Amino acid sequence: MKIRSSLFATLFVLAFTIATPVPLEFVHASPGPTPAPGDLTAQIHSLKITVLSTMLVGETSGLGEWGFAALVEADGHQILLDTGAHPETVAMNARNLKVDLSGIHEVILTHNHGDHVAGLLTLRREWMKKDPAAMSIVHVGKGIFYSRPGSGGSENNPMVAIRKEYEATGGKFIEHENWSELFPGAWLTGPVPRKFPEHNYGFPTPTGKIQTPEGLVEDNIPEDQSLVLNAPQGLVVVTGCGHAGIVNILTDAGAEFQNRPVFGVVGGLHLFPATDQALDWTGDKMKEFSVANLLGAHCTGIEAVYRLRQRVGLGRKTAVVATVGSTFSLAEGITVGPLAR
Repeated sequence: MKIRSSLFATLFVLAFTIATPVPLEFVHASPGPTPAPGDLTAQIHSLKITVLSTMLVGETSGLGEWGFAALVEADGHQILLDTGAHPETVAMNARNLKVDLSGIHEVILTHNHGDHVAGLLTLRREWMKKDPAAMSIVHVGKGIFYSRPGSGGSENNPMVAIRKEYEATGGKFIEHENWSELFPGAWLTGPVPRKFPEHNYGFPTPTGKIQTPEGLVEDNIPEDQSLVLNAPQGLVVVTGCGHAGIVNILTDAGAEFQNRPVFGVVGGLHLFPATDQALDWTGDKMKEFSVANLLGAHCTGIEAVYRLRQRVGLGRKTAVVATVGSTFSLAEGITVGPLAR
């Protein structure tokens, strides 16, 4: 097992279809030494993931949107993964679901897109009134602040502006280039190597550009990162959009946690525009990782969840379209509202 130092793999061709000073407020997570094997064997023993932003509403109240956010509660730790597409969505849905956000000090942003980052400033400003440390640390992947130039000199990366406003509140960003341990049994992948030519970004093909240290190139969302939790039953992988490709993400996790099955995949997989061929290939690969539960939210796609269910060999209770309020836990598996049952 090892923590790799490469930022991300070379951009692959389309398949299946068709040195500036760093502000004091910015914390850079250097790769550091390879952790002892014992660090990777640490496991979490309690876990509950609650979807707070996605397209469908599964309860009698709440707001659906094209976005994603989930509260992860593990062994007494709380962390918010992504913050929804509108400033008030996560806070409103949390109130409706009676989910307490007051103890959250850390946030994970999986990538730069507005439907995952729009709620950050609202949540930080609201909760810091009661607790200055609320939402005060944000974990991001290397590349999230790279410019995405638009027409007429505009900036298409909302994180460029959000960064300034967030740091003005006293909050800190921690940038990850590689795998990093958040707490025992919980790891961030950092940017995921693109071993397979998955094309899980664009609608369905990319149109944007990104300004990297190597120059202006096609934006394949290089900063895309996921949360991996090591549980007795196997790995639980939480994604925002899975722009790196779920098979690449599972392959990366499998290289770190060898011979571990995947007990759960929760979040967006950006497969709604995928071809039947791509979905079948993805499902077959996921089956190789022994994926036992799939709670497909946001950009996964409704048809995609059903096709993956069939290819992986899952059932109605173990492969489900996520709704606002859906949960996944080690004790109970997937629990959804009446709409998704």
